[in-house]
Amino acid sequence: MMKTVELAFEELGSSDDCPLIILHGFFASSRNWRQVADRLSAEFHVYVPDMRNHGVSPHDPLMDYASMTADLKSFIDQRGMTKVNLLGHSMGGKIAMWFALNYPESVDKLVVVDIAPVSYKHSFDHLIQALKSLPLSEISNRKQAEAMLAADIPELSYRQFLLQNLVLNHGEYHWRIDLDIFYRMAPNITAFPDAGQSAPFEGNALFIAGADSNYVKPGDIAGLFPEAQLDVIENAGHWVHVQQPDIFIERVVDFLLG
Repeated sequence: MMKTVELAFEELGSSDDCPLIILHGFFASSRNWRQVADRLSAEFHVYVPDMRNHGVSPHDPLMDYASMTADLKSFIDQRGMTKVNLLGHSMGGKIAMWFALNYPESVDKLVVVDIAPVSYKHSFDHLIQALKSLPLSEISNRKQAEAMLAADIPELSYRQFLLQNLVLNHGEYHWRIDLDIFYRMAPNITAFPDAGQSAPFEGNALFIAGADSNYVKPGDIAGLFPEAQLDVIENAGHWVHVQQPDIFIERVVDFLLG
């Protein structure tokens, strides 16, 4: 039996509505989904957990899709939910897919955002080293940290996203996440477990991709998710829900209620 961690979470909406669990990406947390979750809570009973090692959930030296799926299963079982809708972005999308492949009876509908069930070649090493090299004792405000990271992480919005993990405590900045765990476990995050002899997920699935992103190729989906629809949203990259929130929410609601 795999050891699980008790996930911190935000909960929105009425318990009379169908449960929807939103799973965030690598370096993110439930707070990144607050606005989208708030809007979806008009139709669904929304849960947004912080995955292990993220947000305010406990840290654990192991972080891979088997362990995070076990955490999610425990989260669902503890609340007596028999069937849920899952929506996952990036790392969260891989957790959602792996959960659906292993516990198809627990999934009503599946929404996967800008990620496919494949192992990617990119590495987070450079990025994590840049965060680790930040001289925290010399930083007096977040703007200063942002400027120090500019050379290694040129995209301002991504720097700001990452720096949400930098917190002020008793007048000193520290990382809320354990960068050593992230460094060691990052290869597990870019990978996707070997589905081997797993049966495909025959349920309803929607893959949403940004037209300006190259994470999702149609040929990568059908083998494991034969019933999946692919919806490509224009003028959006990997952060579809941030760049085109209205269209994104409309497509998600139409699919889940359809």
